[in-house]
Amino acid sequence: MEDQDKSSSARGYACVVAAAVMWASSGTAGKALFEGGLSPFDVTQVRVTFGSALLAVFLALFARDTLRIRRRDVAYFFLLGAVAMALVQGSYFYAISKIQVAAAILLQYLAPIFVALFSMCFWKERLTSIKLIALIFALGGCYLVVGGYDLHLLHLNQLGIAGGVISAVTFAGYTLLGERGMHRYSPWTVLFYALAFAALTWHVIYPPFHYVTAGFSAGQWIGLLYITVIGTILPFGLFFVGVNYVRATRASITATLEPISAGFIAFLALGETMNALQVMGGTLVIAAVIVLQFQRGQDEMAPARIRRRKK
Repeated sequence: MEDQDKSSSARGYACVVAAAVMWASSGTAGKALFEGGLSPFDVTQVRVTFGSALLAVFLALFARDTLRIRRRDVAYFFLLGAVAMALVQGSYFYAISKIQVAAAILLQYLAPIFVALFSMCFWKERLTSIKLIALIFALGGCYLVVGGYDLHLLHLNQLGIAGGVISAVTFAGYTLLGERGMHRYSPWTVLFYALAFAALTWHVIYPPFHYVTAGFSAGQWIGLLYITVIGTILPFGLFFVGVNYVRATRASITATLEPISAGFIAFLALGETMNALQVMGGTLVIAAVIVLQFQRGQDEMAPARIRRRKK
């Protein structure tokens, strides 16, 4: 039995690691497309449109029940997708187009910090010493990642930093809204409708069906489809499978391999580098996320400990 548990855990961690590497590679693929002339909004529109379309086909064939939602929840999914997911995707790729791939992803990894701040401000969660340490690590790490010590570098990165911060804030909002939805629906249902409503938004605020008339080359289409399949559908699927084998907290900690992988892949593929202070800042941001996830894991275990004491 113990060997079986170890095998299941290993399978779960392998799925999460693979998901993190795939997400990281999609950022580098996006950067390559931007250098080839595409705008981040071209990539965003294609990613959410084709991602939702392919996911709809898959779910219709293998899990049709997951496509059903209650009529009263349409407004919820509209907010989740047309606002939160649409902003997350657009700001994420915009940040990548302006600054290093790893730096943009690290900025988005500030999302758990914003979730913690929201919880303390509006849900009356107490500020523990662990959370305070995590906040200090995150702020210090962010300062180093964006080049706050170099005014010239900071000035050059202003638009990218703004995009990364917006991505983190909106991803925090998506996380909070998404957790609410997954109390009632499958993660696949939440992901599909988030992508579908985001696609609706990006056909309203950006020229509709721009990818049809844009004249993308075959190589650009390969990159766009890579981001859609390898950078979206497959990693989300692997992450969901991984969470089934290991706790969500441990899976989230393992997923912090994404910015590390992104830096390595961007260096190999694009020659991007981060200086020593930026690497130090990235380490602090990742440490902050891990500390917060450990705190979350302890909070989740607390009710169980209390119940055992009562017995």
